[in-house]
Amino acid sequence: MPNIAELLRTSRTIAVVGLSSKRYRPSYGVAEYMKNAGYRIIPVNPFEQEVLGERAYAELASVSERIDIVDIFRKSEFVPEIVETAIRLGARAIWMQEGVVHEQAAAKAYAAGLEVVMDRCILKEHRRMLVKTSS
Repeated sequence: MPNIAELLRTSRTIAVVGLSSKRYRPSYGVAEYMKNAGYRIIPVNPFEQEVLGERAYAELASVSERIDIVDIFRKSEFVPEIVETAIRLGARAIWMQEGVVHEQAAAKAYAAGLEVVMDRCILKEHRRMLVKTSS
């Protein structure tokens, strides 16, 4: 397990695979929060043109800029292909949202030098580790 706080502190660009423009979808709320927290969000969804004011890409392989974190909002069965692409693109980390688990793909990403977070919400982890609360 990587140092999540350090990963979040040192990352700037997050490609969100499965990001929907529908405000009620968890992917939208999480990406909106992360964008408001200062991260560059790259939407990846073949059914979207633009999300959160950012151009959407039909597939991860089409993204030409450097990606720190590939945040996955897809069913676990789609994770291996996403991981393969993330490795080819030189992404720094794979983040599988809550309920997204694929041990073999995680092991492959880790073996390729990527940091891997699985079955955790990036928004919740950001709030827990980086947002100061007053008490």
